[in-house]
Amino acid sequence: MTYILGLTGGISSGKSTVSNYFLRKGFDVVDADLVAKEVVEPRTPGLARVVAHFGSKILTAEGRLDRKALGEIIFNDKEKREDLNKILHGEIEEVINQRIDQLKLAGKELIILDIPLLFETGYESKCDEIMTVFVSNETQVERLMKRDNLDQETALTRINSQMSLIDKALKSDVIIDNEGSIENTELQVDRWLQIFKETY
Repeated sequence: MTYILGLTGGISSGKSTVSNYFLRKGFDVVDADLVAKEVVEPRTPGLARVVAHFGSKILTAEGRLDRKALGEIIFNDKEKREDLNKILHGEIEEVINQRIDQLKLAGKELIILDIPLLFETGYESKCDEIMTVFVSNETQVERLMKRDNLDQETALTRINSQMSLIDKALKSDVIIDNEGSIENTELQVDRWLQIFKETY
């Protein structure tokens, strides 16, 4: 029996820190962001569809997806953001399902499904339990400004383009508080793993 833990959070909440910790502990992580990058590699149907919709201005000179140019379009326009999700959702879901099936066939006890838009795209139905990495709005803004060298207004626009962390936390089974040190965050994950091992 394979147990699927859905891992989610918001931009700059520390979800990747938790995801990487699971990897270091030897668990398998299906990372939706990596899958989303794979389906828009050069010469893929996914990239062709995105270019057909948004135009060649989102391509680099080498014919790769210019993520910064696309980000500037979708972060400021909810409708265009939804268009992008609709264009790629089917392909991303197909690859994720394939990865899950492969890991189940390999007899893996625990799979971490790392999906930023887990609730927004309906992936909670695939999970046995959902873990949200949480920080306050103030911390989220501060970390995003520092990480991406953004002004406060741009940082807030990007954060507000996603479901709020409070709403995600309310829908979750487990909340990881990432306000403190990395060691404290990892300790909370260790506690969850201990309970998981004792229960399953």
